[in-house]
Amino acid sequence: MNRLSTDKRAQIIGCLVEGNSIRATVRITGAAKNTITKLLTDLGAACAAYQDRVLVDLPCETIECDEIWSFCYAKQKNVPLEHQGTFGYGDVWTWTAICADTKLVPSWLVGERTTEDGMAFMRDLKDRVRGRIQLSTDGHQAYRGSVPYVFEPDEVDWAQIHKIYRSQQVAPGRYSPPACIGTKVTVRLGDPDPSRVSTSYVERQNLTMRMGMRRFTRLTNGFSKKVENLAHAVSLHYMYYNFGRTHQTLQITPAMAAGVADHRWSLKEIAGLLD
Repeated sequence: MNRLSTDKRAQIIGCLVEGNSIRATVRITGAAKNTITKLLTDLGAACAAYQDRVLVDLPCETIECDEIWSFCYAKQKNVPLEHQGTFGYGDVWTWTAICADTKLVPSWLVGERTTEDGMAFMRDLKDRVRGRIQLSTDGHQAYRGSVPYVFEPDEVDWAQIHKIYRSQQVAPGRYSPPACIGTKVTVRLGDPDPSRVSTSYVERQNLTMRMGMRRFTRLTNGFSKKVENLAHAVSLHYMYYNFGRTHQTLQITPAMAAGVADHRWSLKEIAGLLD
């Protein structure tokens, strides 16, 4: 990476965090494909380490969690026999948490949609918040096998939201579910405030991920070939989202709103994590 100037790194980072694929970034910046990939892996690791260190003792009180689907190497149905059942081939899920007040994303996990990964995700989230939180999740069964075993009863007020869909046959190849005609809220722990039980912010964050990372765009050949590169891309994305991107409703970055940054990071500063 010594051959790249900070300005060149910043240009490449700007392309990647705005939803361009590796090959599109090659065409825009003129940098070699392998150079861009190495920058992504090195900087992704640096971004993960930095956020792991500073996103602690957070004042977040209202947290929403969700999981977003993607795939690596090949679609699940096309995974070769010798790789079936191996993580990193086929379906990959990214668990995300967002603070409803500061819009900070304090925790995420690239893994599988299992109770074991749900436990790891919840442990990480618990270690980053300062006190008792209100937690909203969807109805995924893995939360019932993880949240009560990670949080003590006096540490969380938790409710699950179950969406009710109109019964209709979904056409082949269609991604969107049938029309949602209502929701059912189930209180699982504590006494959550009904007015704050929601997954709207975290579901909107899923759209931000699909717009900001080409690897998450549906119906494209820009998917990750290696799960490690997907994880690096997610770390870089959240470094930019948390520290470098002004939130439209806040007019400051989520990191500034949460008190873990005193200014908006430039792309050069993000690139400087490698220095």
